[in-house]
Amino acid sequence: MKFAAISLAALSLGFASPVLAQTAPPVRYELSFDNAVHHEARVTVTWREMGREPVRFEMSRSSPGRYAIHEFARNVYSLAAVDGAGRPLEVERTDPYGWTVSGHDGTISVSYTLFGDRADGTYAQIDATHAHLNMPATLLWARGYDDRPVELTFRSPDPSWRIATQLAPTADPAVFTAPNLQYLMDSPTELSDHRVREWQVDDDGVPRTIRIALHDPGTDEHADIFAERARKVVDQLIAVFGDVPDFDYGTYTFIADYLPHVSGDGMEHRNSTILSGSRSLAEGNYSQIGTLSHEFFHSWNVERIRPRELEPFDFTRANPTPSLWFAEGFTNYYGPLAIRRAGVSNIDAFLANVGGQFNAVLNSPARGYGNPREMSLRAPFVDAAASIDPNNPNIFVSYYTWGAALGLSLDLTLRDRFRNVTLDDYMRWMWRHHGVNEVPYTTDDLRKGLAAVTGDQAFADAFFALSIEGSELPEIQPMLAQAGILMRPRNPTAAWPGPARLQVTGETVRLASATVPGTPLYVAGLESGDEIVALGETAIDSQADWDDALKALKPGDTVAVRFIQRGIERTGQLTLGNDPNVELVRIETTGVTPTPQQLAFRTAWLGAESEQP
Repeated sequence: MKFAAISLAALSLGFASPVLAQTAPPVRYELSFDNAVHHEARVTVTWREMGREPVRFEMSRSSPGRYAIHEFARNVYSLAAVDGAGRPLEVERTDPYGWTVSGHDGTISVSYTLFGDRADGTYAQIDATHAHLNMPATLLWARGYDDRPVELTFRSPDPSWRIATQLAPTADPAVFTAPNLQYLMDSPTELSDHRVREWQVDDDGVPRTIRIALHDPGTDEHADIFAERARKVVDQLIAVFGDVPDFDYGTYTFIADYLPHVSGDGMEHRNSTILSGSRSLAEGNYSQIGTLSHEFFHSWNVERIRPRELEPFDFTRANPTPSLWFAEGFTNYYGPLAIRRAGVSNIDAFLANVGGQFNAVLNSPARGYGNPREMSLRAPFVDAAASIDPNNPNIFVSYYTWGAALGLSLDLTLRDRFRNVTLDDYMRWMWRHHGVNEVPYTTDDLRKGLAAVTGDQAFADAFFALSIEGSELPEIQPMLAQAGILMRPRNPTAAWPGPARLQVTGETVRLASATVPGTPLYVAGLESGDEIVALGETAIDSQADWDDALKALKPGDTVAVRFIQRGIERTGQLTLGNDPNVELVRIETTGVTPTPQQLAFRTAWLGAESEQP
């Protein structure tokens, strides 16, 4: 289905004064990398027709797709400014985040050095292999001039480097443009000797280009395999919505860096995404396709079906929204689902993924401390946020994980309760009413959409009351059974002390994770960092000692546990429980033959079974 296109100037990315943006002189950035080997770039940016008043220049403190504060100004130094005649200007710095320039003649050129040595979706990395640039971590901007058009010139230090970006190209391969600050800051850029694979998808007769810019030490064959799998996954994600986004400038670009000195990440943007990791495609056995699937789903969900709180994006603060359970969580459900439907993974791999996420939420103590909206609003504290003081790990479960569990349960509920209605239909409704026209949504709009798709307002109200404003997970066992899938205990006979993770150093065994309220270790008084000395009569000097001692016990047994807590030896009574963890498996693996009806339900949901490539 093809919908009416929207002019770039009218996009709901916080674009201001499109007429002024077309007539004001462009902001011109020039980036050079002569000292790339030492992770430095030199950036010069020039503004004209600025009047005579002092101008404040800033580095961002947040980045599109990230929800926490990141202090990008800390890697900017050797800053100086000149006017239109080249005369030095006074630069005043009164706070850590920006600089004020006065005494200019209406033209200001600011030059500075940027240090960057982290390649992921948030930061910048500059070295002899590439310049990997997230724009908020790279570019200074002038407060109050967000609507100015932008021109960027990249001075590459290596003639083999090409430029991959969603910025608009020009006749000069080193020069790109953006309509304003919002689009500029949303446009990561990679300069490197990368491989390019691209293909076109049909948008009701209009071709849209999908491109992978792959910086990986592998071979052309590796790139071809990855691109072919990506093509299949992209097709399945398009099928969910029945429409291709009208990518600005006609192209969507995956910027993929898989190198030993790169950090793992995935970060969505309007017409591109960053994919990064320390393993090559071959080393990862192409598992990077999982991040690609997740991030491309965002080109609908988040980039165009957008929470109202993110409009426009504010680069000076955290940008929270209570809807991340939908924006990130449902995306986390559809990422592996599209891979399964594309035949790039098998059903068992999909069940292990979504089953693990459902299990994590089912057994999380955090559900006693807040609902999915609350977890979404905690994003500024957990989304790669840096802090020194420890926090209570029992009060938070990721909105990615919780949202994926809700996506699974809602999809199955819709398929079970409403004829010919699935979660795909819900996503299409959101696309037609909030994505194509880019009208930001609220939580109430999400509720309205579910009511409209099902024709059942009471059902939508109950789902939101119980599982969004509340913390309940819908019962999914009967619905899984319709697909010939069993939810069963993972370790039904094991004596369970709680989710204990041990750290062994020599013959010292410590709890390396916090204990969980209500679990045996918690009740016995143990906490993270405690040294376990003995369990019953067994001295604990290794992981094997701990495992063997537990194997000799059964659920319901009580045994003394000796431990050292902050220098004091203590003894607690450990009453072992039943392991509450569950897993999802096909009933065939238990010796039961699925019925034709179960296989039909399963195929309609997950696609035909295939062996993982």
